[in-house]
Amino acid sequence: MSGLIKKYWFIAGLVLVFTVTVADTTETVSGIGRWFKMHRGPDAVIVLIFFFSGLILNVRHIRSGLMDIKGMAIALAIIFLVAPITGALFGMASVETGIKIGIFLVAVMPTTLSSGVVMTGAAGGNMAHALVITILANGLAVFTIPVALSLLLNLVGGTAVVSIDKPAIVMKLGFYVLLPLCTGLTIKFFAKSFIDRFVLKLQVLNQWFVLGIVWMAMSQARDAIISTGGSVGIILLLVFGFHGILLSCAGLFSKLLKLGRGRRESVIFMGSQKTLPLSVILQVSLFPQYGLALVVCVLHHMVHLLMDGYLVGRLRRIED
Repeated sequence: MSGLIKKYWFIAGLVLVFTVTVADTTETVSGIGRWFKMHRGPDAVIVLIFFFSGLILNVRHIRSGLMDIKGMAIALAIIFLVAPITGALFGMASVETGIKIGIFLVAVMPTTLSSGVVMTGAAGGNMAHALVITILANGLAVFTIPVALSLLLNLVGGTAVVSIDKPAIVMKLGFYVLLPLCTGLTIKFFAKSFIDRFVLKLQVLNQWFVLGIVWMAMSQARDAIISTGGSVGIILLLVFGFHGILLSCAGLFSKLLKLGRGRRESVIFMGSQKTLPLSVILQVSLFPQYGLALVVCVLHHMVHLLMDGYLVGRLRRIED
């Protein structure tokens, strides 16, 4: 039993966070989560994740990550081509407009800022390569989202002027990702022998931080999830299929182009995972009348973390 808990504790944690947050009728758990969300909790957690990632990263892996053009190209192709095309196909399904808009929002998002990097490292992949993909994808998304989202919205007979605060995103990447990461790398440079003793513990701590981000997101979306009623089952089926297609494409491309271990994991996780905060921001600002779209974004985040959490265990066992 202890062995199973050790292998699947992260998945169990995700299920527990979802269940407790939604099932708590007193809204004590979700109320605390919303308080943290309103007081920059997710931002603080992202900073800590990348600070500890800097302490974990290997300088040799950083060099190889920067030089792996083929791996980066595959991941970016999945993020910016395969995902929107898949979203367009799912948009043809006979479901409510809010669900379609939610799928479109997910489809045009860049990769995650935190969980994908953490899962890549936990699966034995090159975290530096995953980080490079994250930075590139989030930088390019400033220019790709307005175009891709507008094209997808044509499928539901609507258009929206999609405006993104480009300087704000660049500042966020700089202060929330690059600065703490470089700080962690600098500390490791001067205290490598000491830091290396705690690498495994730091990886586990980062996974706990990911659970914290999920909890805060779930707390914000609790009322919307409960109010959807019977639509939840349909949404779960759609987001499961959507993420499954991206994972399959990432795995297939990695195999066909013969990506080795380390590069393969970063392409699989970074190519298929989608960031949640930006999708929530766009939903609230552009489509506040479609509450189902927010539910799609949050449930997709939950489902892809559950699916990828299971995949982390499978890939780790293959390595062992």
